[in-house]
Amino acid sequence: MIYKKIMVCLDGSKNSIKGLQTAINLAKQMDARILGIHSVTKFGAFTAVHTPKIPQKKWPKNVAKIIKDAKKLVEKSEIEFDGVVLAGHTAGYDLVTFANNPINKIDQIVVGARGMGFPKELFFGSTSNFILHKAKAPVTIVK
Repeated sequence: MIYKKIMVCLDGSKNSIKGLQTAINLAKQMDARILGIHSVTKFGAFTAVHTPKIPQKKWPKNVAKIIKDAKKLVEKSEIEFDGVVLAGHTAGYDLVTFANNPINKIDQIVVGARGMGFPKELFFGSTSNFILHKAKAPVTIVK
């Protein structure tokens, strides 16, 4: 059986958890697995060229907790979960670069919009807006 892969962007916010819950519902319907992904944006511009994965043993503690909590929630629903942390420069660019790489075989992207950009009331957050416009895979934005 060929499983589809749903990439859900995780930053620990309540809206990213809403996005994860939406991804779980989609995964049940699609017989898919979930890839929880986080971008650590403290790295230089060089990482934006290829957004390397950070080995699990080098994940910052707060990020490891985000991925661990997401994994626990997903596996309660008997869905396969993998966590990935990227060394990046800007979250939107990093996540889109990863999702658009054919090696990663992303079939669907789910992102929780926090609306942190200006003006908050009119637009999605800048990261979710960037993903919506630049990703090749279908994007579900959860508010």
